[in-house]
Amino acid sequence: MSIIQTIGLCKSFGEKLALDGVSLSIPENGIFGMLGPNGAGKTTLIRIINRITIPSSGEVLFSGRPITQRDVEKIGYLPEERGLYRKMKVGDQALYLARLKGMSQYDARMGLKEWFERFGIESWWDKKVEELSKGMAQKVQFIITVVHKPSLMILDEPFSGFDPVNADIIRKEILRLRDEGATIVLSTHDMASVEELCDEIALVNKGKLVITGRVDDIRRRYGNNNVELVYTDADGCHTQVLLRDTDGASTLRTFLDKGVQINSYKELMPRMNDIFINLVKGDESNSQDENLTSEGEEHNSKGEEQL
Repeated sequence: MSIIQTIGLCKSFGEKLALDGVSLSIPENGIFGMLGPNGAGKTTLIRIINRITIPSSGEVLFSGRPITQRDVEKIGYLPEERGLYRKMKVGDQALYLARLKGMSQYDARMGLKEWFERFGIESWWDKKVEELSKGMAQKVQFIITVVHKPSLMILDEPFSGFDPVNADIIRKEILRLRDEGATIVLSTHDMASVEELCDEIALVNKGKLVITGRVDDIRRRYGNNNVELVYTDADGCHTQVLLRDTDGASTLRTFLDKGVQINSYKELMPRMNDIFINLVKGDESNSQDENLTSEGEEHNSKGEEQL
């Protein structure tokens, strides 16, 4: 079932058309990637889902019915433009924002205490926000976004401002929240995170939905049946070949009939970064070219998938 559906969303700002008939479905209990270059319209789309912006036309459904302000209370939204009151103490501000999401004073305090302990930041409670680094403030804002246990979390560039260690902490928390049943929309330019975390994606460009679907299916679609075959011949020479293959069994039989030993046979799929670039450029034919950077091209002769 979809937790969010958008139906023909359009949004104009004066003469500029920011969204042009965007219809997509975000399934429950997974991580959904919202992708697009700067100015593509994805932030406008996210703001419409959060009822911050009203669409010019179209509709947003939450669990199959028109979204209401009460539904928005079930959403945790981490915007790309971070905003905390710099003169307030961290704890007071976190309590205030948690209460705005409908939490009682007691539940908010207990929930925040649990998260502060999880991140090892109990000593920050009485600090002013202006005393925190960008990464520290980012941790606090992440906590504020998720403390009320929303069923839907929309995280816009959640790894921005973090060093690799803290980015990994946030990445693990996102996966844990998903495993506990939350739906997470991840808006990011980090294609490595998309491949690692996302189950499905939607790519928006120039206000239109370019492609949507499961990450593995999209990568396979643009992989053009490229495979890596590693074998050892009768003289003991190891050889790696890259080829297009629509019938793996037939190809393997052909090589085996030559008297070689098959060491590995692996499908090569293009990286999301390459697919993103080619689709945004509007040259989909390039994404099927065998010259796309594919996983496995730098692997040694041992390969990864032993037969």
